[in-house]
Amino acid sequence: MSAHHDDFDFEPVRGLPQVLPKGERMLWQGAPRWQDLAVHAFHARKAIWYFAALALAQAAYRYADDQTLAEAVSPFQWMMVLGLIVAGMLTGLAYLSARTTVYTVTNKRLVMRIGMALPVTINLPFSQIDGASLRLFANGSGDIPLKVTHKERVAYLLLWPHARPFHVSHPQPCLRCIANADQVAGLVASALAGTATPALSEAAAPTRQTATQQPVAA
Repeated sequence: MSAHHDDFDFEPVRGLPQVLPKGERMLWQGAPRWQDLAVHAFHARKAIWYFAALALAQAAYRYADDQTLAEAVSPFQWMMVLGLIVAGMLTGLAYLSARTTVYTVTNKRLVMRIGMALPVTINLPFSQIDGASLRLFANGSGDIPLKVTHKERVAYLLLWPHARPFHVSHPQPCLRCIANADQVAGLVASALAGTATPALSEAAAPTRQTATQQPVAA
């Protein structure tokens, strides 16, 4: 008996609930980079800084109250340990989220298979997408939020963390923390315009850029 088990072996095509109909072709398929998802979506790094700031603030207060440096710091060292534990848990969630996520771009729609405990598949025909934007990170990965029409709405809690942050009243589905985001954004723009040609490899060499945000398609 094989020790390997695929929780999604029921899918006729990876990431898709059914075989693509005639005339529809896959242009790109990928998933978030779990390392970037841990930093930018689950904020694992901020958790460490938060507990470190609490510990330093408490220690500074006690030190200002005429305690020695050792006396001021020692009662709050556990906060750093707690911060590392919380960051580790958030990183684990980011890994699971990335592992169970598949983004698929075809010549007619975007399909998002998301959800750690209860997987759901979200189909977004291009007719329901008004445009997209791009936010690049320093390592070449980035986010591609999609602006859907006002007639269509997907609940923010259902999408998270695959949603543009802080856009709660009108949620924007988002390809989060994907590698080579500028190249994928170009493909999405071409697909929305109906001029895309297959296919973009997820393993394409990344380019190093500074964080920025720019429109992809209107």
